[in-house]
Amino acid sequence: MSMPLGDRPKPLHLYIRTFGCQMNEYDSLRVRRLLAPLGYEPVADIEEADLIFLNTCSVREKAEQKVLSFIGALRRLKERKPHLKIVAAGCVAQQLGEKLLNRFDHLDAVVGTRGVGSIAQVLEKIELEGVRSVCMPEENPPEPDEGGREMFGSGDLTAPVTVMQGCNNFCTYCIVPYVRGPERSRPVADILHEIECLEASGVREVLLLGQNVNSYGSGLSDRITFAGLIRRIAENTGILRIRFTTSHPKDLTDDLMGCFAGVDKLCKHLHLPVQSGSDAVLARMRRRYTASDYMAKVERLRSICPDIALTSDVIVGFPGETGEDFRKTMDLLERVRFDNLFSFRYSDRPGTQAAGFADKVDPKIGLQRLIELQAYQAEVTQQKNLAEIGLVREVLVEGASKASNGQMSGRTTHNRIVNFDAPSDLCGKIQRVEITGAYSHSLKGDIMGWVDDSACPETNILNRKVLTFPKPC
Repeated sequence: MSMPLGDRPKPLHLYIRTFGCQMNEYDSLRVRRLLAPLGYEPVADIEEADLIFLNTCSVREKAEQKVLSFIGALRRLKERKPHLKIVAAGCVAQQLGEKLLNRFDHLDAVVGTRGVGSIAQVLEKIELEGVRSVCMPEENPPEPDEGGREMFGSGDLTAPVTVMQGCNNFCTYCIVPYVRGPERSRPVADILHEIECLEASGVREVLLLGQNVNSYGSGLSDRITFAGLIRRIAENTGILRIRFTTSHPKDLTDDLMGCFAGVDKLCKHLHLPVQSGSDAVLARMRRRYTASDYMAKVERLRSICPDIALTSDVIVGFPGETGEDFRKTMDLLERVRFDNLFSFRYSDRPGTQAAGFADKVDPKIGLQRLIELQAYQAEVTQQKNLAEIGLVREVLVEGASKASNGQMSGRTTHNRIVNFDAPSDLCGKIQRVEITGAYSHSLKGDIMGWVDDSACPETNILNRKVLTFPKPC
């Protein structure tokens, strides 16, 4: 019989590979925290791993196939390292369950989306009983109250915080309600406590996560809306910036829109998935709004906060989409002029209503439409970036640039990446940067000074004192 995990020689090496959305990123950080007391230390080299944790995504067929291919490729590593444990979690695990275990005999455990909190117990069972296992609870198990600070290593300046999970909308193309379950909101006190712990560990910006954050608060004894939660976070924590994703257009209220003008800490960026510009397609998707409804929300947003940056999701080639439907989508894109866009060709997801629709679009036609749409959006995004040149933006300095050697990098309130020359000790500061250049996916700038957080109350970001210094040579 194997020895209990707590008695194993330490350190044990943990390799985490995360596929898909930011919710999966958050769950992977939870795993890192939950396994730390058992002696697991994260490693970047998969060859060093004693445990491989795969957090999987099934929102599109391509993402699922990528996961299955990766799992299959791990067989040789397992043969070389028989003690290696491999765990598949997330949406593919929830969708396939025991079928995944049967398909890959080198896989040790399958953990569903609501089983991540039980990862330590799953590993303990494997060690003690020597059997492969499936953990698919219907509810999230309670976790030790460790605050959340251990989720993030030193130097992390931005962090995700889940405020709700699941979805009740059942769009005809979407597998999320089936793998994530119904909507469940976290209590306000738990969210505030986690953010306070993150702030104490050096985090300056939080990203509030949920499949539909606009529905936050349903089912809670504390009567509160998502807009109310944002205000509570802004008023009761010292965090400098708040972002959130994802919003469903049908649930976007005037109260939430007003936060972009009335809550200084809330970043001026909204991701608002439209999916299509055709009412006929939107109805078949069961999106519960029309193109006119969507445009009215955009116009209202821009009247409240003219400087807001808007991004969106679009699916092309949805079953039954005609050439005229696609043109209506392009017309909507031309009217809105999104700052950026995530666009995909439709793919069937098992168990969804759309998978059974008969009038599928020829994949070649879907690909042609996607290429046209993406080419148009690339041009608009470039124009939006060029329009930034000459403006001065406040940037949260996040660290060394991944694209430009020797430079620092950060993001504006509009979620644009800016690279600039600056000393490394500016990490974590709000930095005033004049934009001097624009590229497809980033901006270039010159620093003008940093914002002194002690110069005024933390809740009044716009009035903070600006300190200047010579530019580095």
